[in-house]
Amino acid sequence: MATITQLEYLLAVEEERHFGRAAKRCHVAQPSLSTQIQKLEDELNVIIFDRSKKPIMVTDDGQVVIEQAKVILKEHRKLPFLAQGSSDDPRGVFELAVIPTLSPYLLPLFLGDFSQKFPHVQLKIREAQTDDIIRLLKDEKIDGALLVTPLNDSQILERHLFYEPFYAYFSRSHPLLEKKLLKDSDLEGEDFWLLEEGHCFRNQMLNICSIGKENKVLENVEFSSGSLETLVQLVKQNKGFTMLPELATKLLSSAEKKHLRSFQNPVPTREVSLVHSRSFLKEKILQALEECIIENIPEGMKSLKKGNIQVIKI
Repeated sequence: MATITQLEYLLAVEEERHFGRAAKRCHVAQPSLSTQIQKLEDELNVIIFDRSKKPIMVTDDGQVVIEQAKVILKEHRKLPFLAQGSSDDPRGVFELAVIPTLSPYLLPLFLGDFSQKFPHVQLKIREAQTDDIIRLLKDEKIDGALLVTPLNDSQILERHLFYEPFYAYFSRSHPLLEKKLLKDSDLEGEDFWLLEEGHCFRNQMLNICSIGKENKVLENVEFSSGSLETLVQLVKQNKGFTMLPELATKLLSSAEKKHLRSFQNPVPTREVSLVHSRSFLKEKILQALEECIIENIPEGMKSLKKGNIQVIKI
């Protein structure tokens, strides 16, 4: 009978496609890992890995074994949390992923409070882009994520937290600074600084503004950034404009805030949710996160009326 250890080694080799790297990842000597994989293959009477290929390839029969191993390990990992079900307070490890356009603005608002209120929860947080986070959720490499929604994915459950309006940030001489409120149609032109491909906020920027994806603010400079702060500085020191979600505007100086303009109703807005896969078990930690985040966001964002906003597609 296959052991849990053998199945863990099996998945490590499948992901790394290299016995040495898999052994390092599993904190075991390579000969020991190789021996256990060979024992598993002998017991099942199947060749799981084609070792003649570089990188190592999974055979067709091996793929069937690997898929079943994933199911077995997933069910095995549920046992500690089922045992904790009777505990009154949240406890345990929770792996959380956050998109880069949320993490520097949202995490500082609630992490200190969460840490104090729930000392038995160990949060492990990483930044990643939306597509990578969705893959990690489906592979159960993380427990939950803070994402912009709706994702329209039947394998992922979404718990709405708040709506976050968008603002436009203009250079000091930009003509649109003369307006008090903007319309979507005002933002047409070639002077828009964008985030790089892969950020859902970039897609929302493009869905608001009537511009091409290849626009250039400076004729001989082609640039996109993964940082909203970088875009603010580029606008500030050069020309053009960019878009910012409301939490990002809270970090601007008083002088910088003079270059912000809001939109008339319905205000372009993003929906932020706490998401997890359908096989999720750590319900008490999830509830604690949800409540703590909502408690610590700005009051103005809690009171937004849905009739006054327009949730922009990702």
